Amino acid sequence: MTTSISLAQYVKKRNGVPLGHTDSLKNMLTRSLGAGSFAQFWRYWNPVWGYYLSRFVMRPASRLLPIWLATIVTFLVSGALHDIAVSLIKWKVVFFITPWFGLMGMLVMLTEWLNVKYVTQSWLIRCIYNAFFVVSTWFIAYALNT
Repeated sequence: MTTSISLAQYVKKRNGVPLGHTDSLKNMLTRSLGAGSFAQFWRYWNPVWGYYLSRFVMRPASRLLPIWLATIVTFLVSGALHDIAVSLIKWKVVFFITPWFGLMGMLVMLTEWLNVKYVTQSWLIRCIYNAFFVVSTWFIAYALNT
């Protein structure tokens, strides 16, 4: 039987501080933007959301699918949930975040497969790489959507 860690343990592991700590947002941004790979960026980004995606999407999907496909499915589910939230707020159907997140999931898998790491670079350069990956996939999704 597999034991799961609690949300509080997961957040502390990802952020280095307990859930609700005053440095939580600062640590998340510093760690994620300064991550040494695009996959690592996502390990640190929004640990509360990541905990639930890991527990209820990634883990079950990875029992049925290869890890690369389970990862992309997890990004797609996350994007769909974001699209639903935006659709409810705007009171009209929005379908933009799902393909954007799907592209980011594919990029995570591609950079992992190609072993793209920039861990030896300065924090600023790592931040630029990670921001470039997020922004470039947004522009691709936008171009595909128009």
